[in-house]
Amino acid sequence: LSKAIADASWGEFVRQLAYKGEWAGRSVVAIDPFFPSSKRCYCCGYTMSKMALNVRAWICPECGADHDRDINAAKNIKAVGLTVLACGKSVNPKPLNAA
Repeated sequence: LSKAIADASWGEFVRQLAYKGEWAGRSVVAIDPFFPSSKRCYCCGYTMSKMALNVRAWICPECGADHDRDINAAKNIKAVGLTVLACGKSVNPKPLNAA
């Protein structure tokens, strides 16, 4: 993180996101910080039980999809945000397996 971002409090950052979103006519959706966005396969919903932080890419053992950790997480976060906007309530996805 740049020094400017590191110096600012995260609360202020979140407040600014909400303010700018409202100003631009957009919705800002917060998701559960413990949602397994990196470990959940965007294609089939399989959730890895553990994944070290140094793992940057992985292949889903259920459907064989090849994932870049960050891109997969972004797709999962977007899907949860769109679901919240469509349903108008919080979403708590359940893993499809107990891996």
